[in-house]
Amino acid sequence: MHIGMLWFDNDSRTALPAKVEKAADYYHKKYGDLPDLCLVHPSMLASQTPDPVGRINVRTNRAILPGHLWIGVEDKN
Repeated sequence: MHIGMLWFDNDSRTALPAKVEKAADYYHKKYGDLPDLCLVHPSMLASQTPDPVGRINVRTNRAILPGHLWIGVEDKN
């Protein structure tokens, strides 16, 4: 993913799937596309293997700061 939206949510009471859904809803309203990829810092995952949230694949990336989500459409090429 080369282009996406950076979303910040450091509320420790909200689970990651809810954060991804909220960011995806905003992304869809703002850009008109449905996101299918979300990158998060590894520290944001409760388990080692990230589970998809609906149709959105969640992956870890150490370049993403904790509390941030990089969400968008995965490059297909």
